[in-house]
Amino acid sequence: MALPPPDPQFVLRGTSAAVHTLHFSCGGPDPDIPLLFSGSENGFIHVWNLKTHRVDTALDGHGRKSVCCVETMGGKDRLLSQGRDQRICLWDLAEGRTSVTDSVFTEHVGFCRCSLLQVAQGRWLMAMAARSLEEVQILELPSKTSVCTLKPEVGAKLGMPMCLKLWQLSCGSQPVLLAGYEDGSVVLWNVSTGKALSRLICHQEPVMSLDFDSEKAKGISGSSEKVLSIWSLNEQQNLQVYKTHELVNAGISDITIRPDKKILATAGWDHRIRIFGWKKLKPLAVLDYHTATAHCVSFSDHSNPRDRLLAAGSRDQRISVWSIYAET
Repeated sequence: MALPPPDPQFVLRGTSAAVHTLHFSCGGPDPDIPLLFSGSENGFIHVWNLKTHRVDTALDGHGRKSVCCVETMGGKDRLLSQGRDQRICLWDLAEGRTSVTDSVFTEHVGFCRCSLLQVAQGRWLMAMAARSLEEVQILELPSKTSVCTLKPEVGAKLGMPMCLKLWQLSCGSQPVLLAGYEDGSVVLWNVSTGKALSRLICHQEPVMSLDFDSEKAKGISGSSEKVLSIWSLNEQQNLQVYKTHELVNAGISDITIRPDKKILATAGWDHRIRIFGWKKLKPLAVLDYHTATAHCVSFSDHSNPRDRLLAAGSRDQRISVWSIYAET
C-alpha cells in the first residue's frame, strides 16, 4: 500500500494576500541563511528567512499591483521582480538595502512571467511579452539593449504569449526560447535570428505553464485542461509530442522540474500539488494542504540534496514548504 502523503515541514503565513510566485536562494557565498522570495497579489515581495521561518524584509515596488515573477540575479543581493503595474524592477538588496536601481516598462498587461538567462558574468538575457499582442521582446540586462522582437508569421494566430523559458545547451551556445501561447501551441525560437524553429500544438486551451530539460531535450506543459503534455526536441530542432498524462482535475497554474531532473511538481486549480517522476511521469504524491488554487511551485537550490525543499504558494495566502524525495 502506498504511504499517505506527508504534511508540510512548515507553513509561512503573513503575506496578507494570494501568493503568485516563489524563488529560493539557498546556495551561494552565504548558504547558512537560506532565503525564499515570494511575490503577492498586494504588490509586496517578502524575503523569508528559512532558518527562522519569518520575513526578513518586505519590498514594495509595484504600486500594490500583483507580483507575478521574482528571480535572483547571480546571488541574494540582486533581485528582479515583475508586477501587473507593467514594470520589471531590478533591486539592490546588499547590506540591508531595499532600493530599486532600475526598471523596464513592459507595456504588456497579461500574466506572462518574464524569463531570465545568464549568458556571461554579469550579463543576462530577459524574455518578456511585448506591447503588441502576439510578440515577445528579448532584452539584454543590465544595459536594457533590445536584442530582438519575436513575431509570429503572418496568419499564424497564436494569440498572447502565456509562458516563456529561455535556455541554452551550454554556456556560449546559441540561446533559444520556448514560448507557450494562447492557442495551445509551444513555439521554439532562435533568439539570434529572431526566427521560429518549430511549432507544436500541445493543448486545446492556452498553455499556462511549461518547463524544459535541456539535457534530455524534453519539456512539459500544462493548461486549463486535464492534460499534461510531454514533448521532445529532436536533432533537427523539431518539437514532437512524446506522451500525454491525464489528470484527475483540470487546471495547472505552474510546473517546475527539480534542478537534478529527477522529479517535477505541478500547482493545480484543485488546490493540490502533484509530484511526478520526470523519467516516466510516474505519479509519486499528491500534496493536499491548501484550501484554494495553488498558483506556484518552486524547488530549492540547496547544494546538499538532503536539505532540498519544495515550496508552494496559494490563493489562500499561505506558503507550504515540504521536504519530499530529497535524496532520490
